Formats: sequence, C-alpha cells, structure tokens
Amino acid sequence: MEKILDGKKVATETEDLLKNRVEALKSVKGYTPTLATILVGNDPASATYVKMKGNACERVGMNSLKVELPESTTTEELLNKIFELNNNPEISGILLQHPVPSQINERACFNAIDVNKDVDGVTCLGFGNMAMGEEAYGSCTPQGIIRLLDYYDIETEGKHAVVIGRSPILGKPMAMMLLNKNATVTICHSRTKDLKAHVLIADIVVGAVGIPRFIKSDWIKDDAVVIDAGYHPEKCGDIELDGLADRCQAFTPVPGGVGPMTINTLILQTVEAFERS
Repeated sequence: MEKILDGKKVATETEDLLKNRVEALKSVKGYTPTLATILVGNDPASATYVKMKGNACERVGMNSLKVELPESTTTEELLNKIFELNNNPEISGILLQHPVPSQINERACFNAIDVNKDVDGVTCLGFGNMAMGEEAYGSCTPQGIIRLLDYYDIETEGKHAVVIGRSPILGKPMAMMLLNKNATVTICHSRTKDLKAHVLIADIVVGAVGIPRFIKSDWIKDDAVVIDAGYHPEKCGDIELDGLADRCQAFTPVPGGVGPMTINTLILQTVEAFERS
C-alpha cells in the first residue's frame, strides 16, 4: 500500500478523464457545462480561490461564469441573483464563495441554491440527503477525502474514525460520509474534554480544526491513517506530521494532499450535474 495519499496525482488523473467526458457530453447536448461562481465583496483570498476554480473549469473544457457583487450587497440582492442562476438552464452548478459580508444571511443564501445545482454541497437539503444515504452532491472537501480514501483502497468499514472539527462544510459532513462507509465515528471539537485520549485510539484521524499543528504527532497511534484537511500560511496543516510518516499506515501531505481534491471534486460534481440536466 502506498503511504502518501497524493491528492495532486488523483486530481490530475481525474481531470484527464473529465476532458474526454466533457467533450463527449458537449457533442450530445449541444452546449457546454458551466459553473457559476458568486463572489461578494473584495476579499483577496476569496478572489484567488474563485480564480483557481475558473482555471480548473478551463482545464477540462468547461465554462465558468464569474458573478461579482459589491461589498454592500444585501441578502435580498444576493438571493435574487441565485434565483436567476437557478432558472438559467445553461448553468450546471452554482458556487457561492464563503465567506460573504457580515450583513448577508449566508445560510439563507446557501439554502436558496437549487439542490440539483448545489455542486459545492452547501445546502441543508443536500446535507440531509447525503447523511441519509440518498443521492446528493457532497461538500467538496470531505467528498474529496472520501474519493482519496477510495482511490488508495483505505479500509473504513469497522474502523474507528475520529474527526476533529464540526464545521457545516467539513467536520459534520465528513463524519456522516465516514459513517455511511461503515466506520465508527467520533466527532471532537473545541469543547471536547481530553482530546488526546480520543485521538490516541483512532484508526483514522481527520484534522479539520483550522489551527496550525494543533493535533500533535504523539497523539496518533502507530498504523493510523492520517488525513489533514487544514492548510495555513506556514505551509502546514492542522496535524503535526513530524515523525508520523515512518509509523502511520498512510497520510496526506500538506500541501498536495486534501487541497487539490477539493476543487477537483467541485469540477467533477459540476460535470455530473450537467449529465443529469
């Protein structure tokens, strides 16, 4: 078994497959799959992420429609734009870039996205369908992690998975996806007592806490599978990887592990939405 779970490699292979898939679909349907990205305000990091997603669309032959709204945008104005995209048959998927300015009700706007175009997996309806094992587009980072585990034949059934973090787009859906794959799942968070004790008994550790090197390497037992969903300016993740490579079963590098799978899953799910439209 390969020890390094190489998300960059998997994403590149998937893109190569998607190019042919998109070309074939375009010839059948007569138009091109399009991902609409909505950027509200002028946050530089968000603008960079949106640009990366547009570049990924181009690489597989898709279109991206960039919708840019001012910082002063209201909830009603954003909802109107989402409804307009919902009703546009040429739009295959909709992504609302997080975060939005504080005056906007982000949850209401996420939930306004048509579930059939919710390729980023952010609606409550989509989450509920996924959790119940129904057809749904998963939140992209945890869905990308599941794809990575599948690619490398990492066994989850009967394993004890500990997810550190409970955000609505990462920790919570990650836990449900692992549960759906027959893992026994523990969710830890900022109020968890004796976090180290929980991590010590984990067969699969998922760091999704958003704090650099918060999870220490000596908390993780030998032969565990280590998934680090964090990325920080220090070019590190949420898990201290020092010394882990030699004794864990497998791990995701930072960068190059989970990160490439997130955008790749967004593109894959947009193509799937185009197929179903």
